[in-house]
Amino acid sequence: MSSSFFIKAKVNPKFAKKGKPATVLKRKGDGDPGGKGKPRAKKPISKHNEEISSDSETESPIVARKRQTIERDDYDETPQEKKLRLAKLYLNQLKEEEDDKAEDDAFETDLVAGRLQEEVLEQKGKLQRLIAKDIMAPDASEIRVLRGHKLPITCLVISSDDKYIFSAAKDCSIIKWDFESGKKLHTIHGGRKGTEDRHVGHTAHILCMAISSDGKYLATGDVNKLIMIWEAKTCKHLYKFTGHKGPVSGLSFRRGTHDLYSASHDRSIKVWNVDENAYVETLFGHQDAITGLDCLSRECCVTSGGRDRSVRVWKIPEESQLVFHGHEGSIDCIQLINEEHMVSGADDGSVGLWSVNKKRPLSTVKQAHGRHGEAGLQQAHWVSSVAALQNSDTVASGSHNSEVKLWKCGQNYRKLEPLFSVPVCGFVNSLKFSSSGQFLVAGVGQEHRLGRWWRLKEAKNGIYIIPLKRKPTPSPEEVKIAE
Repeated sequence: MSSSFFIKAKVNPKFAKKGKPATVLKRKGDGDPGGKGKPRAKKPISKHNEEISSDSETESPIVARKRQTIERDDYDETPQEKKLRLAKLYLNQLKEEEDDKAEDDAFETDLVAGRLQEEVLEQKGKLQRLIAKDIMAPDASEIRVLRGHKLPITCLVISSDDKYIFSAAKDCSIIKWDFESGKKLHTIHGGRKGTEDRHVGHTAHILCMAISSDGKYLATGDVNKLIMIWEAKTCKHLYKFTGHKGPVSGLSFRRGTHDLYSASHDRSIKVWNVDENAYVETLFGHQDAITGLDCLSRECCVTSGGRDRSVRVWKIPEESQLVFHGHEGSIDCIQLINEEHMVSGADDGSVGLWSVNKKRPLSTVKQAHGRHGEAGLQQAHWVSSVAALQNSDTVASGSHNSEVKLWKCGQNYRKLEPLFSVPVCGFVNSLKFSSSGQFLVAGVGQEHRLGRWWRLKEAKNGIYIIPLKRKPTPSPEEVKIAE
């Protein structure tokens, strides 16, 4: 009997190699009652079994009982009930997603429809965003002043992304400013008279400038009949356009293109293609020096004719023009509000509001900036600059009466109503609204941009950045209370 027992309890060679004693297996055999039970199947020993983690420690009986109780509680739900519950959750989730999607689709549809409607109205020249009622007059302490030019500033432009301001002055220099910080980014210095052959830049008073809608090109015009084209990003000189026989007084890029329109005291309008560095054509019609020019996206432009007291709309492809009369003095500045409406200013002190469909102004404000002089010899302050926030009901005008005035255009541009005035000392030679409508920028000097009839010694040459804050919109609860 004993011999058969020891024969069954042979040492496993695998355990023997690891140095484990055979008595361990012998004791396991003792656990089999009478030694008659079937031998246990041998489990293959994997290499992974050699690694032991702290999580594999034996649980106490109390913990095991608690776990069993929790497992029983978890399995109280039948499989059918679980399927039903999960199906309901899934259906609710789908319903919420569909509701959110429907709301988003409706919102996007309304948004797209609104944008399309605005684009159609803009192309027709009938878009008028009513924002003037919400603009508040700024405090004098909120106005920033940038100084860098030695002589009166004559013109300025703002890039379409509202990041940069370019200004020019009678000192023949051009400065690029950072809009937010007010720091100078680049200066193109002016040259002395007689150095035109070797100096890269202007050597005479700069009267006008324009920037393309994509911010690629900057154009400047001076008293020496020259038009300079610059790379706006680096202020690198690219081209020089010649052809005018008088001072270049107006420049404007057609929106969305690199077609440039220029106006001059030689009474002509010229069309240039900047990409091709080419001259296109010349248009004639004014009877006196042209003092201002503007255009938007249509293939046409508007000009102010100075002493011939006319405003003209030029249809470039047709080589035709529309003539408008209304001011009693020299029309010195003009700006388009949209494709169908424009605002102008004259040295008789009046501001005019026009439609391309009417030969006379829709509205005229006489003595818009008051009068000056001794009793009996008083005359109106000249309107030296105007600006319009495009496709809106807000325009601005500047003079030399120490203030910039903002105006509200009535319904369908039928009248001009004063909003408020901003204190600015000096000749306001240039005005521009930022694309966002958050700022109005004024170029100010001691003298008028076209001459030296007066000199205001108390004024300082600089750029005034005027913030245009909006009134807070009332909440729905406040509207209900007001009703």
